[in-house]
Amino acid sequence: MIRRSLTLALAVALAPFTTHAADLLQVYEMARNGDPQLASAESNRLYTQEGQVQARAALLPQINGEASLSRSHSKFDGSGSGSVTTKSRNYGINGSQTLFNWSQFADLRAQRDVSKAADFTLESANDELVVRTATTYFNVLVAIESLNAAETNEAASKKQFDYADKRLEVGLAPITDVHEARAQYDQARANTILARNALEDAYQALTELTGQPVRAVRGLPVDFRPELPANRANVDQLVTEAVSRNPALRAQELNVSAAESSVSAARGAHYPTLSLGGNWGKSARWGDNTGSGSQTPDATTNSIGLTLSVPIFSGGATQSRVRQALAQRDMAQDGFEQQKRALDRNTRNAYQTLVAGISEVEARRLAVVSAQSAYDASQVGLEVGTRTVLDVVQNQRTLFQAQLDYAQSRYNFLLARLQLSQAVGDLEIAEVQDINRLLTQDASAKLQATNTQ
Repeated sequence: MIRRSLTLALAVALAPFTTHAADLLQVYEMARNGDPQLASAESNRLYTQEGQVQARAALLPQINGEASLSRSHSKFDGSGSGSVTTKSRNYGINGSQTLFNWSQFADLRAQRDVSKAADFTLESANDELVVRTATTYFNVLVAIESLNAAETNEAASKKQFDYADKRLEVGLAPITDVHEARAQYDQARANTILARNALEDAYQALTELTGQPVRAVRGLPVDFRPELPANRANVDQLVTEAVSRNPALRAQELNVSAAESSVSAARGAHYPTLSLGGNWGKSARWGDNTGSGSQTPDATTNSIGLTLSVPIFSGGATQSRVRQALAQRDMAQDGFEQQKRALDRNTRNAYQTLVAGISEVEARRLAVVSAQSAYDASQVGLEVGTRTVLDVVQNQRTLFQAQLDYAQSRYNFLLARLQLSQAVGDLEIAEVQDINRLLTQDASAKLQATNTQ
C-alpha cells in the first residue's frame, strides 16, 4: 500500500491543533506521511520489485548496435622500405534470443516470489506503523496520567507536611512525624520532576514518529469500560487465521519459495543453454593497399544461427553455488518455522492479554477506589488521633501507585486489541477508528486544570 496524498485529511487534522487536542486517527495520518521507517519500507518494495523486471529482461531479445572507424599505418624497413596506410569503417546490429536457459527461468520464478514478498512486507510495515503510533500515543497519555497523579500526590504531601508541622508547634505531634512527612513531600516532589521529564520525552517520541510537534492529545474518559470484540472469541481460530493471513509470515513463506527457485537456478548451471543469434553489418576499407587510395565497395554481411553451450568444468564453482543455495534455503525454512511459532505465541499472548485486560481494568479501578477510601480514612484518623503520619504516608503511596496502574491497564487493553489484529492479519483503518471513538477526553486540558488548582 503506497501512501496516497492526504492533503485534505492533514488540513483537517492539523488546523485545530492550536485550539483542540489531536486524536489517535489524526496522529496516525501524520505518521503515515512523516514516518521515515514506513518511507524506507516503501522504497525497499520498489527496489525489490525491479529484480523481477531485470530477471524477465534476461529472457527477452538482446539487441546491440556497433559502429567503428579505424586507421592503421604499417612501415617496412630494409630493402623493401615503405609504408602502407589503411582506413576502415564497420557498423552493424547484433541480436540474440534465449531459447533455453534453466538458470534464467528459475531466477525469474525466484524474483517473482521475492516481489510478492515485498508487497506483504510493506503491508506488515503499515500494520506495524499502526501499532507503533498507538504505543507512542498511549505512552503520552500514560505519562500525562502519571504527571497528574504525581502532582496530586505532591500537593497532598505538602498539605500533610504543613499539617504535621502545625501539630508539632502546638505539641500534638512528635518531631518524627514532621520528618516522615517532610521525607514523603521531598519524594513526591522528585516523582513529579521525573514524571514531567517522562512526559516531555513521550512528546518527543511522538514528534519523532510524525515529524511534527503534537502537544495536545485526547484520552479515555473516566467511565471507560473495556469490552471484548465480537470476533475475538476463539483463540485457536485466531491462531489459524494468523498463520494463513499474517503478512509478515506470508512474506517469509514466499522467501522460502524464492530460495527453492534459487537452488534450481544454481543447479541449472550444469545444464546446456540454447540461444538464437543473428547479425547484420556493413564494412569498407580504403588506403594504399586498395590501389591509389581508392575505396572498396561496402561489404554487407548477414548471419543467423543457433548456439548450444554445454558446461563441462568450472573448477567446482557450480557445485559450490548449489551448496550455498541449499544452505540459504535451509536458513529461510528455519526462519519461517521460527516466525510461525513466534506468531502462534504472540497471538495467544495478545488474546490472553485482551481477555484478562477486561478484568484487570475493573480490578485496577476498584483498587483506586479502595486506596482513595483508605487514604481518606487514615486522614480522618490522623486528625482524631487513631492514625499516625506514617499510616497516612503509606496509604498515600498506595493510592499513587494504584492510579498509575489503573491508567496503564486501560491503555494496555487498547494496545493489546491492536496487537491481536496485527497478529491475525486483519488490522484495518476501521480498527483505529473504533478505538479513536473511545478517546473523547482532552487529556492535556485535564492536566492543565490540575496544575491550575
